Parts: sequence; C-alpha cells; structure tokens
Amino acid sequence: MLSFVTEHMGSLCSKNRRYNDAEAEENAQAAEIERRIELETKAEKHIQKLLLLGAGESGKSTIFKQIKLLFQTGFDEAELKSYIPVIHANVYQTIKLLHDGAKELAQNDIDSSKYLISSEKQGIGEKLSEIGGRLDYPLLTKELAKEIETLWEDAAIQETYARGNELQVPDCTHYFMENLQRLADANYVPTKEDVLYARVRTTGVVEIQFSPVGENKKSGEVYRLFDVGGQRNERRKWIHLFEGVSAVIFCAAISEYDQTLFEDENRNRMMETKELFEWVLKQPCFEKTSFMLFLNKFDIFEKKILKVPLNVCEWFKDYQPVSTGKQEIEHAYEFVKKKFEELYFQSTAPDHVDRVFKVYRTTALDQKLVKKTFKLVDETLRRRNLFEAGLL
Repeated sequence: MLSFVTEHMGSLCSKNRRYNDAEAEENAQAAEIERRIELETKAEKHIQKLLLLGAGESGKSTIFKQIKLLFQTGFDEAELKSYIPVIHANVYQTIKLLHDGAKELAQNDIDSSKYLISSEKQGIGEKLSEIGGRLDYPLLTKELAKEIETLWEDAAIQETYARGNELQVPDCTHYFMENLQRLADANYVPTKEDVLYARVRTTGVVEIQFSPVGENKKSGEVYRLFDVGGQRNERRKWIHLFEGVSAVIFCAAISEYDQTLFEDENRNRMMETKELFEWVLKQPCFEKTSFMLFLNKFDIFEKKILKVPLNVCEWFKDYQPVSTGKQEIEHAYEFVKKKFEELYFQSTAPDHVDRVFKVYRTTALDQKLVKKTFKLVDETLRRRNLFEAGLL
C-alpha cells in the first residue's frame, strides 16, 4: 500500500513539475512578448507620423519622390526603368490633349484660324491622337518622337498650349517635349529629373520612413510620411490615417488659381483647395496637430501672375496689382499667403490656436529648396517636442 502511495505521489510530483515548468515557460513567453511590445511602443514614440494632403495636381507626389531622393537611397536602376512606360504615356496623353484641344478651339473659338493645324501635319495629328487614346501605349521610338516633335512645333499646337490651363495640360509638357529624342533612345534609362516630372495619379496610400540629414549627422527624429491620392474619389481613404498624426503637410498649388479640376471642369482648383484646407483644419483629431502649409508651384506662379490676373479666382477677387515685375510677384504671393493664414485662424477654435502653423514657399521640382524646407520642418517639430516635454 505504502509503495502504491509512494509511486503515485512520485507521479503526481512529476506532473506538478511539468505543469510548473509549462507555466513558467508560458510566463516567460508572455514576459518576452510584453517586453517586445514595450520596446516597439517606445520605438514607435520616436517615429513621428506626417500626413501629406492636398487636392489632385498639387505636387504632393513630387514632394514625396524628392524625400525618397534626399533622405533615402533614392531610385535604383530597376525603379528608374519602371518609369519608362509612365513617361512615354505622359508624352502620348499630352500630345493627344493638345491635338484634340486645337481641333475643338478651331471649331468654337472666335479667332479659330489660329488653331488650324497645317494640312501636311493633320495626318500625323490624327495618328498620334489615336495612339494617345489607347489603353496600351507603344514604347516611344525615334520615328514616333520625330512625328511628335513635328506636331509640337506646329503654330496651332503652340497656340493651344498657351491655353493649357483650360485643357488640363500637365506641367511636365514642355520638359518632355524638349527631351523627346532622349526619351526615345533604345537604351533610355530615366534620370532623377525625369522621374520627378513624371505624372502618375496616386491611388491608395504610399508611405516612406526617413530621417532628415544634418550637416554631419542625422537629426535623431524619424518620420513616417504618408501620401494619399488627392482626387475627390481618393479622399474617402484619408480618414483612416488621421489618428496619431504629428503634423499635416498640406500642399496648395498656388499657380492653379485660373484652372479647373481634372474631375470637374466647372470647379476652380483654388476654390477646391480652399474648402479642402478648411475641412482638414476642422477635423477633431487634429486639435493638437502641427500644420505645415506648402504654397507649392511657385516657379509656375511667378511666370503666370504677370500674364493672368490673380482676381480671376473668386477667392482673390479683391486683389489689386500695385507694381510690375518681381515686386508684383512678391505682392501677389504675399496676398495669397495672407488669404491662407486668415483661413487658418478662422477655421481654428480659440482653444487650439497654440498648435504649430508654418507657411513655406515651395517648388516641388527644386531639390535644394525641398531639402531646405524639410530641415526647417524638422527643426520646428523638434522644438515643439522639446517644448511639450518641458525641456524648452
């Protein structure tokens, strides 16, 4: 009997040891998971979430590409080559827009003769328009590039291009048309500049993690930048990204005061930007979020403002020119800047006025300017963090 009890007690102790060992192992695993979560949470706290917002064609995606070039490894050869079909598509779409636009203006404009394509080029125009309307574009060859050049140089096409703001002609048009033979080379690999000019509409959400580089070392801040499509049908995806944002970078293309939306040709782009900025400012989850306003496409703005009056836009109808040349450019820019500043304070609740708000003049294609701007943004956000931590 004693041996039976002893045997079973031994078995019981053995089971208890196994249970205790298993429990200890589970506890160790749980502790390890908890430690990892804690480390990840701490790591995440050092990563600041930046949201890149703005209407379609505001230059957001160009800013995004610049960040990749400036603060990451840039684009390798495979990535550069992946832009070849995009760039060729841009060329075909643009020449179709100009050809079809010239035909429309020749039929409807009072001075219709200016938009009549010369008879010897009409066949080329029809051919290129047909290619530009396809779903699959052929690779650009030297022969096709020569035909596009021939049509591009036609006086009617140049007159049409001068009215590009009415026809959704993209900003990359002149750049690509001046580089057609290089783009059509059999061994063509896009340059970084080609990639920056390439236009492809952002759909969904793309993100990049980076740390701005100082003179000798990294700033210590790590940012995760999110870019989302700016067209109306893409904006429903924005709301899912609104939580936990350190700063909103809002891009406004100030050169587009005389243009209409790609998705609604009865809607002025600047008026759309105004209402979109106002809506974003009023989102409850951005009560303490810093706002960095990029008044973008200044390079186009300074050329346009001397030809197209700012008051063609309803929002700027009270604008009065005071000078000419550079003085007038600066005067017009300061007027637009003031309009956005007034909108910011009108749309910000009195108890939220202490959130950071900065305005920057930007040209997304200017790498030096983008780098300088992001260093300023980085400095502003670091100072804000030190202030909130009671260290400043």
